[in-house]
Amino acid sequence: MVWLVIAVTAFFLFSILYLRGENLQYLDSNILPQAEGLPSEQHYEVVASLAQMAAMGGGASLGNKQGLSRLREYMDSMSDGKDFSSEFRFVAEGQLRGEWVIAPGVDTRRRVLYIHGGAWMMGSPKSHRAITDKLSQVANAAVFSLDYRLMPEHRRLEGVADCHKAYRWLLTNGPDGLTELDFLLVGGDSAGGNLALHTIAWARDEGLRAADAALAFSPATDVTMGAPSLRSNIATDPMLGPAFGKLAKVPAMLLLWMTWFTSRRKPCDPMLSPLRGDLSGLPPVLVQASEAEMLLDDARRYVTKAQNAGSPVELQTWPFMVHVWQIFVPELPEANEAFENIAEFLETVEETARLDKVA
Repeated sequence: MVWLVIAVTAFFLFSILYLRGENLQYLDSNILPQAEGLPSEQHYEVVASLAQMAAMGGGASLGNKQGLSRLREYMDSMSDGKDFSSEFRFVAEGQLRGEWVIAPGVDTRRRVLYIHGGAWMMGSPKSHRAITDKLSQVANAAVFSLDYRLMPEHRRLEGVADCHKAYRWLLTNGPDGLTELDFLLVGGDSAGGNLALHTIAWARDEGLRAADAALAFSPATDVTMGAPSLRSNIATDPMLGPAFGKLAKVPAMLLLWMTWFTSRRKPCDPMLSPLRGDLSGLPPVLVQASEAEMLLDDARRYVTKAQNAGSPVELQTWPFMVHVWQIFVPELPEANEAFENIAEFLETVEETARLDKVA
């Protein structure tokens, strides 16, 4: 009996102190968003369209190749039938894979590294062309949409390594080869937002040229899964709720061990959970999230901690929206509004940089 108590206590302490790390409840706000007004009519059409993905989601898991394949096909089909103004150029240089997205007339010395979402298991440059096409226009830049290695065929850290390689490559390479870099933006959504936020901190620690700015749409910032909205917003998140809401019923300590086994890193490692790292000395970052989604508090916690560390990080939230609603541009008015805010953010970043040079 004594040995059982010791074993249970050791399991609990190892899970909490080593795998989860610091309790971040101090970053939570007691002020909850209060939705006002109503979303656009197009929003309801988007929600209805997600029913197909939700039906597929039940079969998609690390151990179900058929279900995961269906979800990957569905995500890639999200760009089908859309009218894009950009040119798309496939890139394969060794392990580096992706596509250039180049809107007409953009300055290719201005570059964007975009890292798609999809729970580290799904998504591709094709699935996120709505975002990258629009981002090329808004940023007046050539966008490199990274095709990083996905789980479960590859380890999580191999996808991270692809992000590092792409960042270094973009410092000297444009769509037409070796080209001087004038402006660098790093962006990503959901799991890709996680990778983007990790990458800008990694670049700082490596002493590389810093990104001029970063964007994160509905980022997953902490895979220890301790944020309150992961449970409180299940019912209001039509994209993540059906697919991942069941995880909320799994004991938190088991989730920590699952992440440890699948990633070969403790969940609180900043490489997996950028919220858990040093958030000082970052470039300007704009985080956009929905007040109705499960990852709301991942975004809010990250922004609060980064601001406390002195980094110029800004949070914008929308009521009612689905997870990564920006991908439904231009049909969804709220997505168009989000990109208008991005344009304003980038103008402010560049004007501030110009004033700093004068000073």
